[in-house]
Amino acid sequence: MQVVYTPRHLAHDIDTETFMGVAIPANEVAERAEKIRTALDADGGFAFVDPTDHGEAPITAVHDERLVRFLESAWSELRAQAIPRGFMSADTYPNVAMFEGMSPESVGRLVREPTHIGGRAGYWGLDSAAPLVAGTYDAARGAVDVALTTMDLVLAGATMAYGLCRPPGHHAARSMYGGYCFFNNAAIVAHAIASLTGERVAILDVDYHHGNGTQQIFWRRGDVRYVSIHADPARAYPYFLGNAEETGEGEGAGENHNIPLRAGATDSDYLAATDRAVESIGEAPGSIVVVSLGFDTYGLDPIGDFALTTPVYHEVGRRVAALGRRFVILQEGGYHRPSLGQNARAWLRGVEGRPFDALPAGGFTEQGTVV
Repeated sequence: MQVVYTPRHLAHDIDTETFMGVAIPANEVAERAEKIRTALDADGGFAFVDPTDHGEAPITAVHDERLVRFLESAWSELRAQAIPRGFMSADTYPNVAMFEGMSPESVGRLVREPTHIGGRAGYWGLDSAAPLVAGTYDAARGAVDVALTTMDLVLAGATMAYGLCRPPGHHAARSMYGGYCFFNNAAIVAHAIASLTGERVAILDVDYHHGNGTQQIFWRRGDVRYVSIHADPARAYPYFLGNAEETGEGEGAGENHNIPLRAGATDSDYLAATDRAVESIGEAPGSIVVVSLGFDTYGLDPIGDFALTTPVYHEVGRRVAALGRRFVILQEGGYHRPSLGQNARAWLRGVEGRPFDALPAGGFTEQGTVV
């Protein structure tokens, strides 16, 4: 299998994020992608490919151009406004209650983007879990190029390819970044495939968290089916979206399928959900599936509460492959760094039809320790 990777992700070099008002060690760090790259390189069955530059047009086809401009200029504006921070997060987020009693027309007319960078970050952001640093924009652009190059390989004839995207993308909506995500890599690819081929496209999201951004982007579109297996939003980020009754509207009615799972979901729970997701995708036309691949479903993940083990990832990959379609596989979350390489390797070998086995000497055990 071909793997698209770029070291540009290293520019998004963060060590701190904010959780419930407290600064904590960052979870979405550069080591994540490097763990996966190292494990796939050690496997010997993956061929690494450099991404090609696709420009800005595929991004603005999905995202508000003003969001792109904000992300491009945010760090320089922070410095120009002489705010002495090592990373940038918002000062205030607009809550819907601020506009209670106002008509949508009044909100649209009166609510303006602030000039202060802290206010601008709140205007475009979802939360404080996506800190920006000097290299964030370049890394996010690199992740999009990784995703689109992965798509190119599949459109050129490959049955499947894997894009080692970092930062991830599925929480980024048309006009909003957040949840460690700046541009929605999977949505950009799905839109590009639909535009280039005229076919319908399916997105399978197996990250622990619901892909609220992907859902928002395709909510009213009938050419993309979005199917997500994730933690019940009653207890897990992003909290306000991801319920089973959210099925799309307009031309997208019935094209959004959410499968929320309980805390402590086991391998068997997840396989049953996988079968439901595969059945939903199989009912829709189209020859390509975009996979938002997350491993924060792992039992030791620091921000998840599922109980999945490494071997189940191989079986999930195998069951997804049974769809008989082509796959553009893009990396999303997964924050137990010692296990990431082994888990990614297991899933990718499963979808490719190769057997699951332990890495050779110098690889990793099930718990992620070096052997």
